[in-house]
Amino acid sequence: MAGYHFYESSGKEVGDYFLDSIMSDIDSLALFAGIHRKSSGFHVALSRRFPFAIYYKIESEVVRVRRVLDCRRDPDWIVKALKRVQ
Repeated sequence: MAGYHFYESSGKEVGDYFLDSIMSDIDSLALFAGIHRKSSGFHVALSRRFPFAIYYKIESEVVRVRRVLDCRRDPDWIVKALKRVQ
């Protein structure tokens, strides 16, 4: 994941903290899935600690995370990235 490599190069163990934080945000979907706004056909949960968004769908009562993307990217790039996983 590009986010991990970016933060890992920022300092000791920051990449691991990034992954732990994103996984915690994903785990929270077990309780909060479906309450997030929708964009491009996906629910969008924002990470609590990093400028990343978790794009997911609910399919047959199962939460499927489709992408974790950097919110600082060009919005057109994000839309194209989401179209590739639909």
